[in-house]
Amino acid sequence: MREIAASRISAVLAELIVKISTELGEDILTALHKAYEAEESPAGRDILQSLLENARIAKEKKIPLCQDTGTAIVFAEVGQEVHVTGNFTDAINLGVRQGYEQAYLRKSIVSHPFSKRINTNDNTPAVIHTEIVPGDRLKISFMAKGSGAENMSRLFMLKPGVGREGVIEAVLETVEKAGGSPCPPIIIGLGVGATAEKAMFMAKKALLRPLGITHTDPEVAALETEVLKQVNKLGIGPLGLGGRVTALGVMAETAPTHIASLPVAVNLQCHSARHGEAVL
Repeated sequence: MREIAASRISAVLAELIVKISTELGEDILTALHKAYEAEESPAGRDILQSLLENARIAKEKKIPLCQDTGTAIVFAEVGQEVHVTGNFTDAINLGVRQGYEQAYLRKSIVSHPFSKRINTNDNTPAVIHTEIVPGDRLKISFMAKGSGAENMSRLFMLKPGVGREGVIEAVLETVEKAGGSPCPPIIIGLGVGATAEKAMFMAKKALLRPLGITHTDPEVAALETEVLKQVNKLGIGPLGLGGRVTALGVMAETAPTHIASLPVAVNLQCHSARHGEAVL
């Protein structure tokens, strides 16, 4: 059994939060450059150029990429041979608290969702998803999820007979209704199968995959390609002002499901796709 101190988890997470909140990933930057070359709309090109300039300034000056510094979402893959010495949940929340203070990030979490919406003042508690996996390592993936995109999430419980085309239509409906609200160009997380809550989890976790890396299953990869093609035909464009580039990529995950079910979850991510990982 390998031991990992809770204090180490907090320190690593705080460092990760500072980095991803001020430095856009190379995969996102590459995709934005490609989008700029592909976009034909003058307004769209201006917006994409501004996004690239924003990313440059944020990195150089160590300031937040976006004013919405997001909900703190943690995906933890805990090796079954790992023992955390200390309280794991407390360690995660301490890391979030420290990271948001160190990077001077806006605190956006309120204590009660529908009555006393009082700011917790440290962006905690984090949303934590934990999975037990083989091995003696702890992998922490952090995502800062802005509400403009998160609010556009959709869950469809489709009839199985609609098949692949029904899945595509669900995504197109979601993106078209969202318009400019999720700050396109977007990245689309897609979860198909399992149950309602599992599909939503898959859709969000799929967004952690680097842009440009397709699914290992050829059939799922083909679905990702087709969805991206159809979404970019909608003409929504950068920030919803029209253009060829509405989405930078589609990341899909699937799971077996009940004979009477076809759950489809769509989770949209804005162009400021802030996430990263650390392995302890």
